[in-house]
Amino acid sequence: MNHTLLVELLTEELPPKALVKLSDAFADAIASSLKENGFLSADSVTTPFATPRRLALAITNVAAATPDKPIRVKVLPVSVALDADRKPTAPLKKKLASLGFPDAAIGDLEQAMDGKTDSFFYTYIAPGSTLSAGLQAALEVAVRELPIPKMMTYQRPGGATFEFVRPAHKLIALHGDEVVPVTVLGLTAGRTTLGHRFLSHGDIAIEHADSYAATLEAKGRVNVGFTARKETIRSILREQAGNDHVLMPETLLDEVTGLVEWPVVYECNFEPSFLAVPQECLILTMQTNQKYFALTDDLGRLRSRFLIISNMETSDPQRIIGGNERVVRPRLSDAQFFFEKDKKIKLADRLPGLSNVVYHNKLGTLAQRMARVRILAVAIAQMMGIDTALVERGALLAKADLLTEMVGEFPELQGIMGTYYARHDGENEEVALASTEHYMPRFAGDALPSTPTGTAIALADKIETLAGIWGIGLVPTGDRDPFALRRHALGILRILIEKKLPLSLREMLSNVVGLLSYNASIKDPTEGVIHFIMERLRGLLRERGYAVDEIEAVLAQNPDRLDNILERLAAVKAFTDLPEADSLASANKRISNILKKSDIRAGRVQVDLLRETAEQQLYASMVQLQPQVSEMFARDDFTGTLKSLAQLRDNVDGFFDSVMVMADDPLLRNNRIALLTELHAMMNQVADLSRLAA
Repeated sequence: MNHTLLVELLTEELPPKALVKLSDAFADAIASSLKENGFLSADSVTTPFATPRRLALAITNVAAATPDKPIRVKVLPVSVALDADRKPTAPLKKKLASLGFPDAAIGDLEQAMDGKTDSFFYTYIAPGSTLSAGLQAALEVAVRELPIPKMMTYQRPGGATFEFVRPAHKLIALHGDEVVPVTVLGLTAGRTTLGHRFLSHGDIAIEHADSYAATLEAKGRVNVGFTARKETIRSILREQAGNDHVLMPETLLDEVTGLVEWPVVYECNFEPSFLAVPQECLILTMQTNQKYFALTDDLGRLRSRFLIISNMETSDPQRIIGGNERVVRPRLSDAQFFFEKDKKIKLADRLPGLSNVVYHNKLGTLAQRMARVRILAVAIAQMMGIDTALVERGALLAKADLLTEMVGEFPELQGIMGTYYARHDGENEEVALASTEHYMPRFAGDALPSTPTGTAIALADKIETLAGIWGIGLVPTGDRDPFALRRHALGILRILIEKKLPLSLREMLSNVVGLLSYNASIKDPTEGVIHFIMERLRGLLRERGYAVDEIEAVLAQNPDRLDNILERLAAVKAFTDLPEADSLASANKRISNILKKSDIRAGRVQVDLLRETAEQQLYASMVQLQPQVSEMFARDDFTGTLKSLAQLRDNVDGFFDSVMVMADDPLLRNNRIALLTELHAMMNQVADLSRLAA
């Protein structure tokens, strides 16, 4: 009969950061093996469980055994199996013996065509497998192929040595209410497990596979579901936070969930005097070193109280609270010490130290790199029409905080600390903010620089990185992107598009390539970087819901400015909704093909050579429409530009219906090519409409 299958491997405390990955791999390996061998039904559901001390899974609707099934195997071609007298040959007897059927006779074989070859086949009944055999094989594969970050060698009682992520102590394998006799890591399956290390005592018997989670929760004080435990933590943190906001990054929630089996929240406090330290420092040290949850008020200001998730529930938690408050205090004191010490040296006075920091052995020191960034940032500032003095000063100081002790201790704070120290030094606010903002956006969905100064330096920093790293041949491959060039490219795109900056990509790249021209080890990266950025742009636009043909129509124009790319896409979308769109797109494709095949260098259209009525009407409509199209395009009314082209449909169709473009008369032919060249240019200012043709 079919029942739920439960498997649990009880261990010492597992690495919390790897717990989800280990749990999913363990469950997937067992479920996949059982499914492959026919033990699961179409509606079987696998549920993984994971706590600091156990990897487990439950699979519904698992068969106790697989049924016998016929297996048809090819033996030999008839021409090889039988001699001239149709008697069995030695090769046939040998083949049947190798297949395990030495007693099979000719009459037991099926003669059938195998492609174009007449062959013998033998069908036998393969006995079904028991669940114990299937689970044994699945367990061995799961344990062997588990993605273990670091293996541990340990001994079981009796002296046998095993290797696993952590020492394993118990194994449960239940099919319904019956134990499945399997073994792994020196353990024999049973029905007992252990509950919470401190809140539960003695073995806990699991009577039925379906009662596993409920039994451990009731008797063992263990919440076995990773996701359920995580959501419990999220809920109790919010409840305890009250009117404050609790900072709960998902990575911290996952790690804490991997540390506790019975989560309980307690409130702790630290001295308000520590709030004089930049709150990012305090938050980071609490999250990174202590796994605590910081609280902020409605304005985002850090509170002096924080929350901890404990694995111990007690009616008198004061010792737990006091212990955690004592532990966090030295960490906060260290942050306070670094901050006060760093403020004694101005950022500007740290700049010579950048000459001692190697950026890359082919690209020089960090000081040399930032000199390039500074020159490029000023050039971008001139293009943007903003204060170049602020940009130059901001770029000069942007990386100085890398030499501070705070950033040395917490690299995640680079840029952020630069802003605090620049303010302390009395720098202009835009200059100070540039230390933080030139890293933006740091990740998908992150905010963009809020100031013109930060924007210019952010672009310069990212473009210099792309050009330099690409120029020395360190192009991203597959999943490898050690210099985060994909992130830099996306950052450039977001800044240019979302801030609608009318800047030339090629001009900015040309500036930085010129700054690198002294370096013989660098090959001009311009075309490679442009292609790389455009590929990232395709992906970005697809993520935002634009159709592939719409994207390709716009990007086929090889846009050098991206400030109006979204308006062009919106115009193309509006154009495709017009009843004339399909006809015009098809005509445009036809025109493109004609012009590609033609080797004629057409000049201007000569009106006196327009002999056919259809070409006269087309040219007249073009002349009449051209001022309107040009005026709309000049003010970036791309939707209006494309919609106005709909007026040409009837004349374009009439032209192709009645005019032979490649006429025998070279003068007429050249003039018609000139007419199509002008029409093509007029139709494709916003996008290549031929890309929209079906």
